[in-house]
Amino acid sequence: QVQLVESGGGLVQAGGSLRLSCAASGRTFSTYAMGWFRQAPGKEREFVAAINRPGITTDYEDAVKGRFIISRDNTKNTVYLQMNSPKPEDTAAYYCAAKFTARLVRLYANRYEYDNWGQGTQVTVSS
Repeated sequence: QVQLVESGGGLVQAGGSLRLSCAASGRTFSTYAMGWFRQAPGKEREFVAAINRPGITTDYEDAVKGRFIISRDNTKNTVYLQMNSPKPEDTAAYYCAAKFTARLVRLYANRYEYDNWGQGTQVTVSS
C-alpha cells in the first residue's frame, strides 16, 4: 500500500495557474503508475491525466490537453499536476491515484484500475 496526500488546491482566477502536488509514502513510489482525477459536485469522478512509472509517457483527458501537465519526481516520491489557463469548468475536487504495476511503460486512464487514492484537494476557478 502507498499513502497519498494532495496539496496545492485553492482559488485561482481563470487564465492563471496552479500546481497540485501529491506526496506518496509507504511502498516504493517508482513501482506505481500515477494518475490525477477530478470530481465536481453531482458528477462522476473523471480522468484528468496519467503518467507511467519512469515519467516518460503521459496521457490527458481531451478537455485539459495543452493546458495541464502531469509530471513526477521519483526521488521526491511526488507527482504534480500543473494547471495552466484553468477554466471555471475545471472547478472540482482533484484526487491523485496510484496503481502498483510491474509494467514500466503502462499508464492507466480508468479509475477502477487504481488501488490507492488520496483524500483530494479542492480547486475553484473563478471567472
